[in-house]
Amino acid sequence: MSAAVTVSRLKSHLADLSMPGSLEVVDGLMEKLDRGSLSPAEAMEQLISAQVVLKQEKRLAIAMRSSKLPAVKKLDSFDFTFQPSIDHSQILSLHELTFIERKENVIFLGPAGVGKTHLAISLAVAAIERGKRVYFSTLSNLVLMLIEAERKGKLREKLLMLRNPALLVIDEIGYLPIPQSGTNLLFQVVNIRYEKGSMILTSNKSFKEWGEIFGDAVAAAAMLDRLLHHCHLVNIKGNSYRMRQYPNLALPNEVTVPAQHTAKRKVEKKLN
Repeated sequence: MSAAVTVSRLKSHLADLSMPGSLEVVDGLMEKLDRGSLSPAEAMEQLISAQVVLKQEKRLAIAMRSSKLPAVKKLDSFDFTFQPSIDHSQILSLHELTFIERKENVIFLGPAGVGKTHLAISLAVAAIERGKRVYFSTLSNLVLMLIEAERKGKLREKLLMLRNPALLVIDEIGYLPIPQSGTNLLFQVVNIRYEKGSMILTSNKSFKEWGEIFGDAVAAAAMLDRLLHHCHLVNIKGNSYRMRQYPNLALPNEVTVPAQHTAKRKVEKKLN
């Protein structure tokens, strides 16, 4: 049987087996085999590896879409030199994702533009790459979704959906006011995930202002009580990266964390 016929049959088999990754590289591998620059064993490994890589890329793409992440941002694109207040070693430790295994939370505090969402997304992307289920939402969108689910009699179903991911990211706490009904619904989310799944939250408001955000100081305190019990706090004090071309424009650049909240129920800021 000629080499051309063998390659043709090989391609046919790969197509029948739905192996487009391998099919894409087979011609190049055969050329290397003919030149003697690749051994048969190496060619087989690379042929199969191409399909495995494609399958992993597809799985990752599906996971990214289902997570509802607004963008793909990774740690290597974050400018730590612009935000010197951030403990680089703490962020690197968080990206080891042991906090997810321990079902702990991460809260990023700081004014607009300091990188809270970037870092939250980079942790979410790292989790997806490790095969973890992730769900992302802004606070306002999450509350609207819960209110609509309650109106349709599907609140329990939605709460169970939000309980399942290994990591739930809630972005932009404090940017928009939340109705009273939304506060009660969000508390149910926090409560159902307490010590059962990790959460990442970002906020431009200090904890003492959360009562105003949610219109209910008691509910806010109850949420913080659960969120801070096993929590890694990242308080970013700096200027907006997006506004760096306007260095003389005065903007608020710090979110104060009251001492009673940093100490309450052993806020755990270090990772093993």
